[in-house]
Amino acid sequence: MIKKIDIHIHTRKERAGRLANPIRRLNGGSLYATPSELRKMYDQIGVEKGVILPSNNPECAHMLVSNEDAYEISQQYPETLPYWFCNINPKMGRNSPDTDLSHFLNYYKNLGARGVGEVTANLYFDDPLVENLFYHCEKCEMPLTFHIGNPGYGDYGLIDDIGLPRLERALEKFPKLKFLGHSQKFWAEIGPVTPKERDGYPTGPIKSEGRVVELMRKYPNLFGDLSAHSGYNAVSRDPDFGYAFIEEFADRLFFGTDICSPENITYPMLKLSAWLDEAVEKGHISESAYRKVCRENALKLLEGEK
Repeated sequence: MIKKIDIHIHTRKERAGRLANPIRRLNGGSLYATPSELRKMYDQIGVEKGVILPSNNPECAHMLVSNEDAYEISQQYPETLPYWFCNINPKMGRNSPDTDLSHFLNYYKNLGARGVGEVTANLYFDDPLVENLFYHCEKCEMPLTFHIGNPGYGDYGLIDDIGLPRLERALEKFPKLKFLGHSQKFWAEIGPVTPKERDGYPTGPIKSEGRVVELMRKYPNLFGDLSAHSGYNAVSRDPDFGYAFIEEFADRLFFGTDICSPENITYPMLKLSAWLDEAVEKGHISESAYRKVCRENALKLLEGEK
């Protein structure tokens, strides 16, 4: 089977001394997997290398991993983690929709950042601060990975209503910006959902196409990050629907994991690799679609390969 490229990974620097045991995630959570731990996990699930997404937005930061950390890790572990995105908060600079975010984007782009994300700021998609970030990402030709959340306390991610109307307006307003969709509230809408289902992992057959399908069909600048339980669940809950979805949008889907700790090796999100392998082996998806989703689309996005 083909070695995959992981479009969505979180990690941390390996340190010595007192910092070898950094602050743990809240509520008894574990630490991010180190690059060495990731290598072992990758070897078990058939992944060659991944893209680091720094964790520095306050809404979703248990342990801070800066853009500079991501750059340094990419330099230290080029065989496992050669790629990284920078994470730019829409409030960065002057907390103003007039802030020249290209100043930051171009700095990190020159260091090797291949995109922006994962954006977890708890602001509406059409907030002027967020639109300013989209404008500068488009201007600097930096693709953007977003997480969708609910407004208010207790959640994180850009805010949209059921049906994703604000995302659609962003897709219309910034047609040259590549948006990588991610998270439960995005992938739940591969089919029709209730508000309660949208916050989790809907199960069972998909009886009709949801907004994700409609938007991907209408807007060529919307891509799908299949990482986490949300991405795996979207394509696997109704296999026939998932196979057809992968075939139709084979040019705009990316394999991913969203590993957050070594314990994730037993989690559903790491089943996607084997699921894709089985799908091509049994003829449910074409070899071409399989290669694109697992590897070739990522290389095109990250390296410009055709």
